[in-house]
Amino acid sequence: MLVKEVELAAAAFDAKSFVKASRPEVAFIGRSNVGKSSLINTLLNRKNLARTSSTPGKTQALYFYLVNRSFYLVDLPGYGYARVSKEVRRRWAPLIEGYLRERESLCGCVHLIDSRHPPTADDLLMAEWLRHYRLPTITVATKADKLSRGAQKQRLALIRRELKLAAEEPLLLFSAVTGQGREELWRHTCALISGGFSDTSGNGRGK
Repeated sequence: MLVKEVELAAAAFDAKSFVKASRPEVAFIGRSNVGKSSLINTLLNRKNLARTSSTPGKTQALYFYLVNRSFYLVDLPGYGYARVSKEVRRRWAPLIEGYLRERESLCGCVHLIDSRHPPTADDLLMAEWLRHYRLPTITVATKADKLSRGAQKQRLALIRRELKLAAEEPLLLFSAVTGQGREELWRHTCALISGGFSDTSGNGRGK
């Protein structure tokens, strides 16, 4: 994928601030500190477009990035960080769930898992949630550069088993440091977009 143009179209703290559902969207979701912002920056070939932070839970809105004026990548708040206040978590939950469940222009999700560790209880719950709502999902094991080649293979097998992913469901390794998995993730993301969105007056998701 050649990214010629990208812009932050909206930072939405409520549903009223979402961009108009006129272009296909792919959502990125994962545990706080899983490397989501770094992954998005690497995908888009931009250094600081998605804000990275050493403090988990920093992303507190839905960020809509318009790519090549044709589709959106949507950065969702991270889950599973205990130090985020209960008030903030209560505000996030209906916003995120409502977006994932009801957004007509949403073609699918990229679910990020930290490759260095087994999936957490929150990771398992999110995988079940995405499966329940039949959202096409690409599962990505981040920070792959931290593992040896042999360990990468073992971790992929563990993640597939723990998340109960079928053999045909995509599971990719990714490193924002080396760029590993970038082109493969773009191929799967473009497949989601082309297969999951009809037009502005159509049925949205291809289910």
